[in-house]
Amino acid sequence: MAERDGPEIIGRRVQQLRTERGLTQKQLAEPVYTPAYISTLEAGRVRASEPALRHIAERLGIAYEELATGRPAHLATDLRLRLTDAQRTLATGEAEVAAEQYTGLLAEADAHGLVAEQAAALLGLGECALETGDLATARERFEESERRTGDAPLPQRVPAVRGRAVSHYLAGELRYACYLFESTLDELNRTGLHDPDALLLLYTGVIAPYMDMGAHARAAQAAEFALALAPQVGDPALVARMHRSVARTMIAEGRMAEADVSLAKAAELYRQLQIRTELANCHWMRGYLYAQNGELERAESELREAQAMLSAKRAALYTSQVAVELADVLHRRGKSDEAAGLLHGVLGDLSPERGAVHSAGAHRLLGIIAEDARDTETAEEHYVRAMSLLERAGAAGDLADLCRLLGDLLRRTGRIEAALDAYRTGLGHRTAPGTTTLGPAPAQPPL
Repeated sequence: MAERDGPEIIGRRVQQLRTERGLTQKQLAEPVYTPAYISTLEAGRVRASEPALRHIAERLGIAYEELATGRPAHLATDLRLRLTDAQRTLATGEAEVAAEQYTGLLAEADAHGLVAEQAAALLGLGECALETGDLATARERFEESERRTGDAPLPQRVPAVRGRAVSHYLAGELRYACYLFESTLDELNRTGLHDPDALLLLYTGVIAPYMDMGAHARAAQAAEFALALAPQVGDPALVARMHRSVARTMIAEGRMAEADVSLAKAAELYRQLQIRTELANCHWMRGYLYAQNGELERAESELREAQAMLSAKRAALYTSQVAVELADVLHRRGKSDEAAGLLHGVLGDLSPERGAVHSAGAHRLLGIIAEDARDTETAEEHYVRAMSLLERAGAAGDLADLCRLLGDLLRRTGRIEAALDAYRTGLGHRTAPGTTTLGPAPAQPPL
């Protein structure tokens, strides 16, 4: 139950409500209390007992909670129901519409001092901003949500921490994203706060930055933990997200059939739940899987489906990221002009602070297309820009591959020393497989 207001505030509220209803102090007091007691209470000179306030609330014809706190009865319950509606809007409709709902709910929660509902509304606003690609706003909303729940147990704060980590990851700050995931996992596991939902949310989230950093061993271990935790989790959306993330580690290990099964499970859950963005992400990941397996026609079909769904949701950043992977498939299918047009069309939506890894991927592919057309100068420019983006992000695996491409180009154009430097840089990023340079891996859950 919410904490009741002080004696002076309650006294003024009783007096106002009594006057509005045309009751005397005697009528309000009878038959249990005296008019003098009501007078003292209205003056704020006595802290009324709960039985006294319940008696007065009944005589005034209002709920005890409304008299004690000034909040309409069942307000918190109503707000939570409407927060669920906003979450459904975000899943099945547009992020802008959901953001309007969350903004109104936040204002109501603020007006009535409902801290848990404030934090939930801010969390929803953060998710809306992530979907539209406004990473700075997303980070601010998640940080504020975490501040509002500062006294709550860590498992309750994990969704906000996960949101912050994802916003840093999408901004190209891979190491810091890993740090947030790892430090929170470490605290949960070392302090015995083994909340399955919180752990699954974190292990699922850390896979993508691990993979981009080339830390495949840690990604595979996180996937194993996620799979082991899934049976203890009741939220089907969380389980579906786990299957989608785990598929990425399976693809990296060459376990294509298992990855396809995992993605099929995720897609079916998302269809049942009607969560369109996550369903689009399943098509995206299946396109990636088929591309890795050389099934380019199927890959193109899945990626086009993902792009269409994300575009309809106005998920600009995710749409641009899918376009980069679709362009790679188109290039491999001999449609280089279409691929280049697609890449030039989305580069404006990507930047070092917004989708850095995919921005680098776009420049890398444009470099390859230029090299195929024997335009070595343009190719080199794109490779160098891609290297700068990847170095800033710390995406070691992609950076090593790019150094090889640049080294080959420099060698073919007779710049042997520069080529050797590029090769050495690439080798330097291959020296520590399976690590994030963040020290020991976090403590493990008791599985």
